[in-house]
Amino acid sequence: MDIGLNEIQQMLKTSAKEFLTSECPDTYVRAMEEDPKGYTNDMWQKITDQGWLGLIIPDEYGGAGLEFQDLTILLEEMGRYLLPGPYFTTVVLGAMTMMQSASPEQKKEYLPRISAGQIILTLALTEPDASWDATGVQLEAKRTDNGYLLNGIKLFVPYANVADYFIVAARTGKKDTDITLFLVSASEPGITQTLLKTISSDKQSEVIFNNVEIPIDHIVGELNNGWDTIERINKLAAIGKCAEISGAIQNVLEMTVEYAKQRTQFGRPIGTFQAVQHHCANMATEVEASKLMTYQAACALSEGLPADKEVSMTKAWVNESAKRVCSMGHQSHGAIGFTEEHNLQLYTKRIKSAELVFGDAQFHINKLTNILNI
Repeated sequence: MDIGLNEIQQMLKTSAKEFLTSECPDTYVRAMEEDPKGYTNDMWQKITDQGWLGLIIPDEYGGAGLEFQDLTILLEEMGRYLLPGPYFTTVVLGAMTMMQSASPEQKKEYLPRISAGQIILTLALTEPDASWDATGVQLEAKRTDNGYLLNGIKLFVPYANVADYFIVAARTGKKDTDITLFLVSASEPGITQTLLKTISSDKQSEVIFNNVEIPIDHIVGELNNGWDTIERINKLAAIGKCAEISGAIQNVLEMTVEYAKQRTQFGRPIGTFQAVQHHCANMATEVEASKLMTYQAACALSEGLPADKEVSMTKAWVNESAKRVCSMGHQSHGAIGFTEEHNLQLYTKRIKSAELVFGDAQFHINKLTNILNI
């Protein structure tokens, strides 16, 4: 298994770094914390023009037809610059779900529109108990003469405030895994949203479905078979989020090293003190390990190999590793790193948020014990 960057991936990484350096400075990130949408139409159009929305969509639907492993290279750079907006939800949670399970007619209708930046998608999965297991899906889809009625609550739905469509996981049977996915227009009568206040100032919402009527042809995949799709998407999303976290802690490392060189105490740069040097060396080790584990898991997923162990090991490791990197970064910076004026706190808050989605460390450690038959 070759986990080095090939020529296309290196070009993608370089172009993404150049674009994000220019278009996503910290002033934009901070402005989007206060913006009700969380992104600008101008930025979305620029991202579309880069071809990023269609990066992994097959060329027959207007995309570039690249692999998930290529996407993680881009996500790493997005994490490094804290790019706000509904890219992850639309491409990873939306397009990849449609690519995996949608009917040919649905793919033909929606994938070209995603690639062209015309629609925004998100996945409505988690509920008030915040479980990532099938038992956590309690929103009910009840059969009617005309289709299905959806009733229930979804919580922490990312960028629901700007989504055109939700992919909704709903319970359609008595077994734990009797879950069906529905493609639901955000403008359907009976849907109400409340934007939540989060530690990372990102856009997550509570979405309530009250007798929302959905036609049968809006089922994505097969009836009662949606959990298989969700499990696959959760693995991809977990590693995609690990890529973002890896990019973020790379920047935490770099800003800490630079600060250690510039900040003087007792007449010399603090980077000359052994304790700070060891912090930076340990941070560098953590960052490199997180990147390599993420690349390996992404490669396995791209090649269709069994990757349950690799995914859970990676998400558990990266979650905890990122906390250690941020902690050492704050210890090296001192009090200034906690102030709103400094960028370090931006990364710490984003990383804390990313740690929880698609399974925290304990969730994946528990999965590993089952995989290892302990």
